[in-house]
Amino acid sequence: MSSAALKHPHRLAGRVQVVSRALLQRVSQSRRAPSHPRRILIAHHLLLGDTLMVTPLIAKLRGRYPEAEIVLALPRAYVPLYAKAPYGVRAIGWDPRAPAASALWTAPGFDVAYIPGDNRFSWLALALGSRWIVAFDGDRPRRKSWPVDELRPYPAMPAAWGDIVALLTDGPPPAQYAVSDWGAPEAQAFDLPPVAYAVLHVGASTKLKLWPPERWRAIAAWLALHGIEPVWSAGSGEDHLVRECDPRGRWRAYAGVLALPQLWRLLATAALLVAPDTGVAHLGRVVGTPTIALFGPGSAMISGGGAFWRDAPFRAVTVDPFSCRDQQVLFKREIAWVRRCGRTTAQCPHPRCMDAIDVDRVIEAIDDLGIASRD
Repeated sequence: MSSAALKHPHRLAGRVQVVSRALLQRVSQSRRAPSHPRRILIAHHLLLGDTLMVTPLIAKLRGRYPEAEIVLALPRAYVPLYAKAPYGVRAIGWDPRAPAASALWTAPGFDVAYIPGDNRFSWLALALGSRWIVAFDGDRPRRKSWPVDELRPYPAMPAAWGDIVALLTDGPPPAQYAVSDWGAPEAQAFDLPPVAYAVLHVGASTKLKLWPPERWRAIAAWLALHGIEPVWSAGSGEDHLVRECDPRGRWRAYAGVLALPQLWRLLATAALLVAPDTGVAHLGRVVGTPTIALFGPGSAMISGGGAFWRDAPFRAVTVDPFSCRDQQVLFKREIAWVRRCGRTTAQCPHPRCMDAIDVDRVIEAIDDLGIASRD
């Protein structure tokens, strides 16, 4: 039993539910790879950006098995984005602390399950009666992969993680993404800017991905000078970041007040999105908004568009190579070609890699997308 589970009894209770049911399934089932699966599970509990990067796998599976039911197990907060069932997928939210409370628990019996990230969710797949489980090799500790029937290696050459995830199933690559593949979710009405605008999303999942406030101000001023209204965006509890960027409150802000479908709508009618390498940047790519993503600790290669999103109006701004973007671990797997940084604020108190991105680099990327010339 892990020390983390002992510190979080609710998490421990959820794991007991999953493991006990999984062991019963393992004893009672014969294991074989299906040739024509009718029910397919993709199981994870990833952050928003990683969740969206699973889309190439969904698209590839739909192409291979047009009649199959594809179920995506994901955090409940992201389910509204899948309301229009892109690629015919059925999204079901779940919580590792209370797996039996999810509709997943009452709909077992999958022919095959795919685990794109942490292999501990192979136990969930087994608990849900998955007859064959496919995941990537190399996860640690090995006991997380015990239910997996087929372990696939990461590629030996650099690639975008979305394209890598699609390698969990055989066959040709999926057709590249088109905005029409993903219907916009219904959103409650809210006030949109009345003129051409750009969304500056200043929040991030870690302080090490934050860009200096004075540089955000400079980008906002440049956009305003070119007739594009800057509007601020940030997550819940990140209002202070907006205040630091715009202490006089010159431009409207949507920090922490929009549900995900409303954020989709805000992005869908925006001329531009500028954001750190975070879930919102990936959402911009799905929505089809011209997007500038600022990469500090993360890898522009791994989190970039790859082949699947190759035609997306997306530009990665980064300084590469960067001396301390030197870790070779991705989802706890040691991979020779990976160059990223997963350090905490205790290990790295200030993000020099974000400081290295200057305003001119971002303006050059905006010019490259032709945004100012359109408005």
